[in-house]
Amino acid sequence: MQFPKKGSLLREVPIIIVAALVVSVIVKTFFIHFFFIPSGSMENTLLVGDRIAVNKLATYFSDIKRGEVVVFRDPDKWLGDAPVSTGPKVVETIKSGLVAVGILPDPAKQYLIKRVIGVAGDHVVCCDAQGFLKVNGISIVEPYIFPGNKPSDSAFDITVPKGDIWVMGDHRGASADSRFHTTDAHKGAVPLSDVVGRAEFVVWPFSHVKFLSVGHDLSKVPVKVLK
Repeated sequence: MQFPKKGSLLREVPIIIVAALVVSVIVKTFFIHFFFIPSGSMENTLLVGDRIAVNKLATYFSDIKRGEVVVFRDPDKWLGDAPVSTGPKVVETIKSGLVAVGILPDPAKQYLIKRVIGVAGDHVVCCDAQGFLKVNGISIVEPYIFPGNKPSDSAFDITVPKGDIWVMGDHRGASADSRFHTTDAHKGAVPLSDVVGRAEFVVWPFSHVKFLSVGHDLSKVPVKVLK
């Protein structure tokens, strides 16, 4: 068996590295994006520090559905102004490069992650006589809600506009979600154009690895189509 010559190997290594980086960028741009969870708004479904894989193809070839967990760009300064980096410029540049090629998970500084409760045309109300949310007149069961939380501490009655979704965190008592932004430009709804993709599973740490729940009870709600 012949081994490659040293000079040939040295020429091939940079090509292999560049090819791997190109493939990584393509995967992140069109297929899968990795984020880590910075807050407790989705506990206990997602914990602070969890790394998640987001399926970006979900926004290209299928509709976003009720019960799915999605990552989206901040639609109207829900997170306030973008934070200004205070670290050394060289370090921040290297970090940004590693995030861009998918080696490091995105810190998601101007992204949010929530569960879809209503899609275009849905009439979402809090709450029925038993304290459950109602979607299109159907009371929904939400087993993913943080233990001890109510489905919502604040009352609301909205119809989701065409092209938007209504989102809420699983930790209802610690999530500044659609309920808290009804006076902004989108009245609390999130434009589908801001959705990055569907969160599919937790990839790190190993003790938390799992596929994310979809909320099957929400699939029983009748569809309303806006005309």
